[in-house]
Amino acid sequence: MTIENKTLAVVIPAYRAEGSIGGVIRSMPACVDRIIVVDDASPDGLARAVEEAGDKRTVLIRHQKNRGVGGAMVTGFRKALELGADLVAKVDADGQMDPAQLPAFARAALLHGCDYVKANRFGHIDALPAMPRARLAGSIALTFLTKFASGYWNVFDPQNGYVLISRRMLKRLDLSAIDPGYFFENSMLINLNVMRARIAEIYLPARYGGEISSMKLHRILLSFPWKLFKGFCYRVYHKYVFRSTSPFALLLFFGLALMLWGGIWGGRAWLLSFRTGIPAATGTVVLGLLPLLLGFASILQALVLDVADAGECLLFDADDESLAPRDAGQTLEKNQSG
Repeated sequence: MTIENKTLAVVIPAYRAEGSIGGVIRSMPACVDRIIVVDDASPDGLARAVEEAGDKRTVLIRHQKNRGVGGAMVTGFRKALELGADLVAKVDADGQMDPAQLPAFARAALLHGCDYVKANRFGHIDALPAMPRARLAGSIALTFLTKFASGYWNVFDPQNGYVLISRRMLKRLDLSAIDPGYFFENSMLINLNVMRARIAEIYLPARYGGEISSMKLHRILLSFPWKLFKGFCYRVYHKYVFRSTSPFALLLFFGLALMLWGGIWGGRAWLLSFRTGIPAATGTVVLGLLPLLLGFASILQALVLDVADAGECLLFDADDESLAPRDAGQTLEKNQSG
């Protein structure tokens, strides 16, 4: 028996985490039914450390080649579905995420009908100074870009990987479309928006220790903008064109066409005026400026529709009373973990 009679599986993507993986496994609360550790071709003694943790709930999967955190999560997701888990959470192997908060994540999904629940580090202002400056700056910059690409304008801290997803939504997702690398969290939000998933966030400061992150800032700056742009195009097509013809798509494409025409016409007129020294006629200027203004207004209206279509994002604190058990009889019963 677990939370609300639902089974909970935790997927831990692990790479070079020999020193921390044992502690993470031992800290899993009794409400967790399965602990799926995906050894992503780790070159250290990670597999041995998992076995030494001695938790009978643990399932160890080993990749022969490194597939990235997203690839490891897809492997874990598929295994969790195979094992019949009703809820599937992701916890990192470095010990930054507190597994004791998993019951709050599960209850947010079950009691409030949420398909996807994620942590939000920015909900506690006093925790921000503890965050490494590079991570804080990167998270703030990527938050806005991910809002634009994913369509979840009310979701914060998209890079936070402490998440939980329901079996129903996980089965609906095209797991082959999930990015295999560090773009995993952003990719999940983009694909969830296409499925119109209901999202909740729990304010929860991350725990930073002496671990070394393998995610390099320069990789993010070089790869994420292009990935976000492709994700935006993917979402617009699948959500607003393929699945339904929406005014958003019409306004967006119309606005882009007008701005393209205005840019070409205006640029041509300016270049001709620059070369000849003859000022462009008023009509010529209007023919270039008017499409630009109308195109901008059309794109802006499309974004307004996209924001309105984002839906609400429920916000909770980990100790929120609305996440408490429904009655005294529906408490967490301990599993036998050996």
